[in-house]
Amino acid sequence: MIRSEKTRQLIIEKTASIFNKKGYTGTYLSDLTNATGLTKGSIYGNFKDKNEVALEAFKFNYKFQTRQIINKIEKENNSANKLIAFLNHYKTSFKPIFKNGGCAILNTAVDTDDGNELLKEEVIKTIHNWHKKIVSILIEGVNKNELKEIDIDLFSYRMISIIEGSILLAKTLNKPEILLNNLEYLETEILQLKQE
Repeated sequence: MIRSEKTRQLIIEKTASIFNKKGYTGTYLSDLTNATGLTKGSIYGNFKDKNEVALEAFKFNYKFQTRQIINKIEKENNSANKLIAFLNHYKTSFKPIFKNGGCAILNTAVDTDDGNELLKEEVIKTIHNWHKKIVSILIEGVNKNELKEIDIDLFSYRMISIIEGSILLAKTLNKPEILLNNLEYLETEILQLKQE
């Protein structure tokens, strides 16, 4: 990796949690310079503007979580266990997720809903990717007779909504049991889908 790529990566890694905690509009250039120890010129010598830094920070946060989840899913050999691996990720990783400011998808979606189109498009893309991953697991499960026939699209969006909504409430109210109880509910639903 050449020096400019290393500097760019350092900026992304050092600012990712700041953007996740403070949001795009709440993150100032001084936050970026304080976190990285770099000057304004060094930051903007590596990025076109704050928008580009925020976009790359969001991608970094998303990839970090996704990599962990995919690794857990790939260890499973049937579709129900793959879906439960999604849930188990949040059961075991909610503390670091909360410490990092919460779910990057949720935070950035709220932050960009009526504003930053570039970030909003990236959030929409990540939600679609998450949905497609769950749908592919469900289709595989139905095709292999591991899972009962269901409305796959509806179930996938319900799963995402319950996870995201639970993270929001659990973190905001400082009640992790909200998340944990709803993950248990989803696990029960998944187990009821299993073919007998």
